[in-house]
Amino acid sequence: MKVKKTAKTTIKKKNLKDKKGKKKSEEPIVKVLNLNVNPENPRNGFFELDWNPEFVNMLKQSGYEGASEEEIVDRWFQTLCKTIGNEQGIDVTGSGYVQINRRDDGKTEVS
Repeated sequence: MKVKKTAKTTIKKKNLKDKKGKKKSEEPIVKVLNLNVNPENPRNGFFELDWNPEFVNMLKQSGYEGASEEEIVDRWFQTLCKTIGNEQGIDVTGSGYVQINRRDDGKTEVS
């Protein structure tokens, strides 16, 4: 029996600025702006993330690569999810086939 897990990961980039338009911090920052779950199938959903350039630089220094900031953050997010699954005793290596679609609008769909 084949098991196919479907999920969407949406990553959206905005600059983190205070009310006066100045950057709040030079520290790496990433935030979850939105989390949606499909009520008909809770395995499906998406996260909307926000980060600053310092966060992307930190990821690059840690070995993450990609053609865009969105791709770099997406690869980090995928690693994070796998790590959480492994820590919970979930074998993510046998989870089935995963297809990653990088959309023209900078978002990523994972199914």
